[in-house]
Amino acid sequence: MLSVNDSARVRIPTDSIFAGREDGRPPFLPKGSYLNFTIKVEKTQSLDEAMAERNAAMEKEKTERAAMAEKLRGEEKATLARYIADNQLTPQTTTSGLKYIITTPSAGRKPVNGDTLLVNYAGRTMDGKLFDSSIEEVAKAGGLQQPGRNYEPIKVVVGDGQVIRGWDEGLLLVNEGAKAKFIIPSALAYGERGAGADIKPYSPLVFDVEVVKVIPGVRKKAVAKTGVKRAPAKKATGKRAATKRKVTKK
Repeated sequence: MLSVNDSARVRIPTDSIFAGREDGRPPFLPKGSYLNFTIKVEKTQSLDEAMAERNAAMEKEKTERAAMAEKLRGEEKATLARYIADNQLTPQTTTSGLKYIITTPSAGRKPVNGDTLLVNYAGRTMDGKLFDSSIEEVAKAGGLQQPGRNYEPIKVVVGDGQVIRGWDEGLLLVNEGAKAKFIIPSALAYGERGAGADIKPYSPLVFDVEVVKVIPGVRKKAVAKTGVKRAPAKKATGKRAATKRKVTKK
């Protein structure tokens, strides 16, 4: 048995590792080869001590993540305010925090939840970096053109949770044929997770959108109420109804 600060060399035959599953053996570990390890005992712990140390480390990591999240949330508010001021924007703000500007109004059909919308869009981070677009010219100008991609309006069933919350809410504000700018806080976008290399955790996003077409969804027909009550059905008793016989006197 090894004690603290003891060292040992361990040789493991690879034939025992891959016994019965030779198809998983890599070329650099041929038959008859060995894996050689040098190990050293740095510390010994009881199971309770190890669990306590692990729990303390997890709690520390949780606290650090919470502190970082709070810092990023504070920075997000400042970033949003700076973006709006720098670009001299006067957006409207919904109760959820979504900020939007109708850049090209339209008297077209107003979408409702369940409608399918054909939408052109360009998405950017607060520093103006393009991360996605359905418009080929915009993608090309932003260095994001993808060979083989069909650049066309995407289909979105609004209110169905297919897209980020900022889109589901914002698209209901844009009539068919209209264009808008959405300034979406991270809580209505990708939140603490982020998305890919360009969208960091707690990143607000900017989308320029155009609702090309609104395709009405299936509407449930309302049943009209007349206020007339139906007479209750007679209860079956299983007995034959009694009949009156007419008696004539002679």
